[in-house]
Amino acid sequence: MSLGAKFKNNTQVVKGRIKEGFGRATGNQRLKREGRAGRVMGSLKQSGEKAKAAFKR
Repeated sequence: MSLGAKFKNNTQVVKGRIKEGFGRATGNQRLKREGRAGRVMGSLKQSGEKAKAAFKR
């Protein structure tokens, strides 16, 4: 996994966590859902990159 892709995916996970937490704190369901979606998408992308790297070897 390239360093740039790893950084980008981790950034998406962190942004999702922040957005989800802000939505939870304010009671805004839309922000909470968007944050959860962002967090999950970042994690899935990380897993995909790890799998791709494993098959390259």
